[in-house]
This record gives sequence, structure tokens and C-alpha cells, in this order.
Amino acid sequence: MSYCINPACSHPENPEDASQCQTCRSKLVLRNRYRVMKPLGKGGFGATFLAEDLSLPGRPKCVVKQLRPAAKSSRVLEMARQLFQREAKTLGKIGDHPQIPRLLDYFSGKQQFYLVQEYVEGCNLKEEVQESGLYTEQEIKQFLREILPLLDYIHSQEVIHRDIKPANILRRVQDQRLVLIDFGAVKDEVKQVTEFGTGQTAFTNFAIGTSGFAPPEQMALRPVYASDIYAVGMTCVYLMTGKSPNSLDHNPMTGEVLWRALVSVSDSFAAILQKMLEMSVYQRFQSAQEVLGALDHETELYGDLSAGLSVQPMSGVSDAPTAVESDQTTVYDDRQTTGFRQQNLRPQRDYAPLENHNNDVTVYNDEETTALRPFAAQAQQIRERNARRQKKKYTPLGDNLTSLDGGLSATQGAPNVTTVFSASNSQLRSNSDRWDEDSLHDAYLRGDRYFTDCNLQGLDLRNEKLSGSYFSESRLQQTNFQGADLSRVDFCKATLTHAILKDSNLIHARLSYANLENADLRGANLTYANLSYANLRGANLCGANLTHALVSEQQLAQAKTNWRTILPNRKRKFGL
Repeated sequence: MSYCINPACSHPENPEDASQCQTCRSKLVLRNRYRVMKPLGKGGFGATFLAEDLSLPGRPKCVVKQLRPAAKSSRVLEMARQLFQREAKTLGKIGDHPQIPRLLDYFSGKQQFYLVQEYVEGCNLKEEVQESGLYTEQEIKQFLREILPLLDYIHSQEVIHRDIKPANILRRVQDQRLVLIDFGAVKDEVKQVTEFGTGQTAFTNFAIGTSGFAPPEQMALRPVYASDIYAVGMTCVYLMTGKSPNSLDHNPMTGEVLWRALVSVSDSFAAILQKMLEMSVYQRFQSAQEVLGALDHETELYGDLSAGLSVQPMSGVSDAPTAVESDQTTVYDDRQTTGFRQQNLRPQRDYAPLENHNNDVTVYNDEETTALRPFAAQAQQIRERNARRQKKKYTPLGDNLTSLDGGLSATQGAPNVTTVFSASNSQLRSNSDRWDEDSLHDAYLRGDRYFTDCNLQGLDLRNEKLSGSYFSESRLQQTNFQGADLSRVDFCKATLTHAILKDSNLIHARLSYANLENADLRGANLTYANLSYANLRGANLCGANLTHALVSEQQLAQAKTNWRTILPNRKRKFGL
């Protein structure tokens, strides 16, 4: 069959040997080469068709994408032409990857624009879930390990896909590998054009992506690389639930999708998914490499979350174990011994559901920790558990108070010289508000990673191993990190003025919005580091390695660099 691609044609089906449409008389062979066979899909500004290339032996199949501008004004047509050329240029640049369809041809005619791409035989992941069932945790991890290197390649080419979703990921029949399609919403500078007198904005939807899979900053037309990370995370949720993101309940205060209770995964892996799905772009993974690193070190970074979340307050509990029914799963709670005992059951979060009868949305509330920053609540519970484990002796302080040695305070971010634990309210109180080198070192060895909003000014932490720690919003003025392992450390919004980071390992470190004024970063390895919006005024980057770092030219212009500085594009800077 030949298919007419004229949008106004009422009967597009035609015999295979027809040269013109029998209904509208449009030509059926594009460019005297491509015979369209059937439609594959249709969007707001275009459609895709399966075609065959008549100029090659065997008539190989290909995909023809037609861009259809809705308006006919010269301004809109010019924008359509620019968008068409932009997509063609992007596909030409990234199409050498074996998991991206190659661009074969592009042309225009009669105020319409056409792209011809390699045809990939296979079904998309949305169809796969509908036919084969939901993904398991191991299958999701395998999916991530295959799609994330592809996403890393795309981002290395300075391209943001902006429309990652199950329907745009194919599983190729030939080798069962994943293929990413539909780069029509690739990020570039797109100015909105308003038609005179109508107030309608042209190509607005074209630049956004798909509702539910796109994060807030992308819906506001300010996408970043981490926007694609969110879309991949939401794709994982779909593959495990079979539900569209817009059909899931959400927290009406934050907009966060409430997905955790719908899937059966370990808490450590759930923590990784949650970080991919953070509503705040600053709390989200910033790159595909960061997510892969978290998967590689899942046990090290998140292994304690399951045990930490299961610790319960010890007041007002009877001696008899209590059976708690949740999702048809029985969890036995003996709170005076070791907390929850779960036998061959998936971990349960200690959240109490609150029913909002106004809009029928279930909100999960942890009453004592909702005011804490993301992951800080889990950190506090982990610290409480570690404090009890390492307890050496008990000193009676009343009916319900016990003295612990070496406990940690999540709220003050400092070691407790003498920490008091109240069984009635599960709160830890500290009589100290500063760390020293030894207490920080010991805390890290015990498995603690959360040092957010702490006072660490002037500490000597040379050659310390602090990989994967969280120092967001901490005070680190004049702190000496020379030679330290700070890979994947979170310094978001931290104060690092005059800090010494010479020869330190800052691979994949998050330094967004950090104040690095006059910091010594000579010889530091900042590969894949996120320095977006960081203050680099007077910072010494001589000899630093900034390969693939997220940093602007304006920021680098404020810092000190020399010929040994490796810039994000892997080139060296010539001249001082």
C-alpha cells in the first residue's frame, strides 16, 4: 500500500503502484525516492511514517518524519525551518551511536519539512510492559545500566533529549538492545513567537516534552542535563507499575509523585530512584555517571537505610509483638529488642498514611522529620541506631533518659560529647556545636555520611577519605582538604572560601551554588564535577582537571587558570 502524507487528505490509503493520491492528487513518492507505506505516529507538530527507499537494492525500510507547522505566517515558517535544521544537525552529530537511529536524508517542500532516519524494528517499552508484564528490581537495574551510558553520550554532545519516556525507547529485535528515538524536542535556544492579535504562542508544546515524565524546570522551559535523569527515573516507575505518572497520587505540598508504596524494591535502590526523582534539580543526580556510580556503590552509600528506617521509638510499647498489616504483608514488631524483624519480606517505610478527604490524595507523613532536608530524616535514624549499637555503658538519668557515648546530632550536625536520648520523644540533644578532625574521621569510619549544615571551619582534613559524604550548606572556610578523596561529595551551597582543595579528588563532586571564593584548587581533579552557579571569584584552578565539568565561561573568567588547566572540552588553556 502507498500512503498519502497530505494532512488534509480524507482517504490517504492508495494502491502500491499508484504515483498520485486518488483522493487529493498529491505525489506519493517523496523526492522520487521514498514511498510511504503506513503511519507510525503523530504528535503536536509532526508525524512519522514507515517508508521504503526505492533507490536502493532490496528497497530497505526507513522512517520519514514530517514537520507540520500549524500556522502559515512567514515568522512561524522561519522558526519551523530553524527547528528542522537544528534537529537534523543534532541527529547528524549524535547518530553515529549504535543505539540512536542514523540520519539518512533531510529535505523540504511545500512549506513542510522531512527527516529520513534508519528504521529500527522492535517494540517500545510501553508496549513491552503491556504485553510481557512489569519489571523487577533486577530488570530495572539492567535497564539503567544500558540506558545511562547512552544518556551520558548524548549529554557529552551537549544535547538534552527532553522527551525520554517508555514510548521513545525501543527494544531492537535484532540484538535486544535499547534504542532511543524521537529527538524532536532536543534542547536549543528557542524563542517564543506570538502571532499578531491572537495571543497564541507557537511551538510552545514542541519545546516542553511529555507531561508527567518532564520535571518542573523543564516544564518552565529551563531544562538541564538532570532533567533527562528525572525522565529516566519516572520511566523506571512506569516500568515497575504500568501506570502513567499523571495517574499516580502526589504530595500536594511538594508535587512529589508517591510511587514508593507501589513497587517492591530494596530501600537502598529506592533511595537511588528517589534521588533521580527529586523535584529540586539541586538535590537530584546531576549526570548519568553519578547514577551509575550510585548503582556501583549502592550497598556502601545506601545499605544502612533499610535498617535505619526500621528503628522505632521505645516508649509506650507493650511487651507483646505487634502484627502490622500493610499491602497484605505481615511485619512483626518487637520494639524492645532489635526493631522490626522482616522474614523474606520487602522493607516497609515507617510512614503513617494521612487521608486528605478534600482531594482523595494520600500524603505520607513522618511527624518528627518532615521539616528536615531530603535524606536528613534517614540520616538521623541511622545515627540513632549507630549510637545505640556503640553504647558502652548506661547511666540512669531518670525514668526515661539514658546517657550514650559517641552519639551524633542530625539537627546540630556535631559530635555529642555527652548525648542524651529521650525515649519519650526519640530526640537526640548535643552539648557541642563543632566537629574536630578525630570525631569527623571516626564518624565516617562508622558509616556516617551526612554532615550537612555543620561547622567545619579551619579543620585539617588532609588526605582524608570522605567519598560520598554530604556537606551541603556547611561552613568550611579555610578547611584544609589537600589530597583528600572527595569524589561524589555534595558541597551544594557550602561555604568554602579560602579552603585548601589542592590535589584533591573531586570527581563527580556537587559544588553547585557553593562559595569557592579564593579557594585553592590547584591540581584538583574536577572531572564531571557540577560547579553550576558556584562563586569562583579568585579561586586558583591552575593545573586543575575540569574535563566534562559543568561550569560556565563566565565563572572560569573569574578564577585563576593557566596553561596546565584542562577545560571542560578537554583542551588546555593557553596563557595565564
